[in-house]
Amino acid sequence: FGINRNRIHEKLLKKGIYAIGFFYPVVPKNEARIRVQISAAMEKHHLDKAVEAFVSVGQKLKVI
Repeated sequence: FGINRNRIHEKLLKKGIYAIGFFYPVVPKNEARIRVQISAAMEKHHLDKAVEAFVSVGQKLKVI
């Protein structure tokens, strides 16, 4: 991933989704991971918002 893609978590936060990005050396070079936490207290509209944010950011960065 390039430098922009390493900042997916920052772009998600701007959309109201708190996510943690993991990069080298935590994961292998040229790979990255995003971690989110889901709670049983969340409702469908919360999950829908998260999915919409991931799709929007992922498409803008051309990772999906």
